[in-house]
Amino acid sequence: MNVYENIVILNAELNDEEAEAAITKIKELIVSQGGEVLKVDVWGRRKLAYEIDKHKKGLYVLLFYKTPPATIKKLEEFYKVFDAIIKFMIIKLSAKQTRALNKAEVVSEPAEQKTQD
Repeated sequence: MNVYENIVILNAELNDEEAEAAITKIKELIVSQGGEVLKVDVWGRRKLAYEIDKHKKGLYVLLFYKTPPATIKKLEEFYKVFDAIIKFMIIKLSAKQTRALNKAEVVSEPAEQKTQD
């Protein structure tokens, strides 16, 4: 399985429940195809660099996941018909980038555990 980085820009007019439901649909699609979601990072609502389909703001979501290559085609088809998504980009990470991602997760976990104690 390959590791992918996926940025998704959702419609900023969605309320928090609708945005969370959209993110959950994406995660469920990845898992149903035999993948594993490694990390989801919601960056929040931000101004777009340029207007896209009359939208000036978007809700940015960054996902990292491990999945078979065939899943990417299904994800792209889903993104194209899902109205909540304004724009998306999927990048396959190299082995070096994957190791860096794993190191970042290992480094951030002890810091999170210290704050919980």
